[in-house]
Amino acid sequence: MNVLTDRVKTVYFKYLASAFGSTLITSIYGIVDMAMVGQYQGPDGSAAMGVFAPIWNIIYSFALLAGIGGAVLFSNIRGRGEGNERKSNEYFTASILFGVLLSAIATALVWLWNEPLLIFFGADEVLLPLAQSYLTAIKFTVPFFVLNQVLSSFICNDGNPALATASVLFGGIFNMFGDWFFVFALDMGIRGAGLATAIGAVLSFLLMLVHFFRRKNTLRIVKPTRLVRKLARIAVTGFPTCITDIAMGVMTVLFNRQIVRYLGTDALAVYAVVVNISTFVQCCAYSVGQASQPLISMNFGAGRYDRIRECLRYATYTAIGFGVFWTALSSVAPEVVVGVFMNPTQAVLEIAPAIIRTYSLSFLILPFNVFSTYYFQARMKRGTSFAISIARGCIVSGACILLLPTLLGADALWLSMPITETVILAGVICLILIEGKSESREKRDRVLVAESGAENNE
Repeated sequence: MNVLTDRVKTVYFKYLASAFGSTLITSIYGIVDMAMVGQYQGPDGSAAMGVFAPIWNIIYSFALLAGIGGAVLFSNIRGRGEGNERKSNEYFTASILFGVLLSAIATALVWLWNEPLLIFFGADEVLLPLAQSYLTAIKFTVPFFVLNQVLSSFICNDGNPALATASVLFGGIFNMFGDWFFVFALDMGIRGAGLATAIGAVLSFLLMLVHFFRRKNTLRIVKPTRLVRKLARIAVTGFPTCITDIAMGVMTVLFNRQIVRYLGTDALAVYAVVVNISTFVQCCAYSVGQASQPLISMNFGAGRYDRIRECLRYATYTAIGFGVFWTALSSVAPEVVVGVFMNPTQAVLEIAPAIIRTYSLSFLILPFNVFSTYYFQARMKRGTSFAISIARGCIVSGACILLLPTLLGADALWLSMPITETVILAGVICLILIEGKSESREKRDRVLVAESGAENNE
């Protein structure tokens, strides 16, 4: 499969299938944990998992920083033609080293500062021991969660998206069966859910290593020149995607604190369900971005803008489809969704439908907004990608979360994300239209220059 010459539609949907499988199974790690823990320990277990969610955001944001940042640069260099294999592998090596460094930082955080972090994220005297119990096994395997994402990104860009999907799928399936076995069969409760997730990550990592024994593997560990400079470029390139995941953690913290302040523990339990649905939607958005990234990066390096525009069209259709699906599902059967994730009390059932239906309006737009950060990032417009990420994840959303309950009442908190996504969508559309006009102008100028040269030759 050649992303520079094969049909864009064929390549895009093949990558989408693999990326969707990978991201979906990754999200299932946390979703299944939430469902099993919620059924075993009720709303307190679900709330504890919601408190833990920002720690997942920290871990996966580190993974995206090293993985996506390095993969964009790797594929952009490969797109420039033959003779660039060693240079691209220098970025692969640098990304692995960066992933190891970030793994060490994340491991230190969860080992040394888990209690203050969990309290800051909204844990109280009831939820803190539950969240720490879930962390027991995970803190031993943090590097696997980071390196899995790094390897997956490069394996996809090396033309083997199927293995990346199979690896994550294998770990995810184990996690699902392991959750049932450890949580219920062995009566380990929330601690068992963490154990199943940790083992699943290790199994995924081991299976990904198979790629390096394939004859078609072109990934090599080489000595990178100017390592510090390469690490800086990877960080700058990957930061817009990284900030998307960090921002989700920041939003979760702000929501948790505002909910506790204005609405109480039952609303916090419902929000924990909303976070998990949002994780599914976000992972669908990641799959669109990750499917598009190799196509856009390599064709941008090769100057094939027509193929980039075609990829943008397919990605837009896919993002809209995901948005409509998740909004419809959340709106039609909110009680069923709550029942999947916990054994709810009557009080939770009374407030859940309105909360889920209001918040889920944001799902219509979320996939396209998240994809847009990948789009500009793959075109090496890091500043634009960063601006979208920071506005969506911190500035606009933070202002809405903090101000709406004060100005319009506590229930207005649930409108924060629909308003945020709408504002960001307007900005993204303007940026894409401006970019399209700029490309058309450049293309017209090139044609005029060529025609003028032909006339002069005559």
